[in-house]
Amino acid sequence: MLVYLNSRLVPREKAVVSVFDHGFLYGDGIYETLRAYGGKLFLLENHLARLKHSADAIALTLPMPLGAIGEALNETVKMNRLDNAYVRIQISRGPGEIGLDPSLCPEPTLVIVAKPYTGPPPEVVDRGVAVAVVNTRRNHPRALDPSIKGTNFLNNILAKSEALKANAYEGIMLNWEGYVAEGATSNVFIVQNGTLRTPSLDVGILAGVTRGLVLDLAGRAGISVQESAFGPEDLAVADECLITSSIIEILPVTAVDGKPVGTGAPGPVTAALREAYRKEVIHG
Repeated sequence: MLVYLNSRLVPREKAVVSVFDHGFLYGDGIYETLRAYGGKLFLLENHLARLKHSADAIALTLPMPLGAIGEALNETVKMNRLDNAYVRIQISRGPGEIGLDPSLCPEPTLVIVAKPYTGPPPEVVDRGVAVAVVNTRRNHPRALDPSIKGTNFLNNILAKSEALKANAYEGIMLNWEGYVAEGATSNVFIVQNGTLRTPSLDVGILAGVTRGLVLDLAGRAGISVQESAFGPEDLAVADECLITSSIIEILPVTAVDGKPVGTGAPGPVTAALREAYRKEVIHG
């Protein structure tokens, strides 16, 4: 594996970052994860735009223009000879003296990792997954803006740990008011009476790139869409439930807290969206 570190590709064993890097010390950084299909990065411009938004939000100067970052991402996929790939870019504040002052770090650190994609097996996707509503609440927006895709992931890790203890694939976090927010690594949707519902951004969630595409695909397919707050009780009575991310795409949820969703099998709206998503990958 070749890893892109700052301005060059290096073997994995030589991809070394300083222990004084503020990304390591404090989780001070941003990231994006992307999928490559047939060697081509999917929704690259959307991810670059969100990367820039996150950088601006934490006053982090990108080490190179967005176009050059896009080229570095493509180069990393190409030089690793990957077809279907998982790709992650991370930019930290960089190495500096110990302390919280961002000015202690003169240069950011940029890392790109690309590896063969390994996602949920087809049989798991076909039957759907179980999720659990966890006790860990999503960070309050006034504590940490959810629109920042930051590397400080402890909130999500705690949620994921709870889910694993409950033998669930994903942990669903509520916001500070008790409304459904998002999964530890995903956005959440439900289907009620033919309407696709997802928490609105003001509930305190990340504006997922795949979430945005799913909303667009639903609109194109004539599926009614509603972005609004709803509670965990709505998960229990939903006709369908699904979670989305760039890595898992659209994954049916067939059980919440050990109880079946709808018929206990992936539903027709989820199937239609999955088909539309695959067409978008091929032709979009």
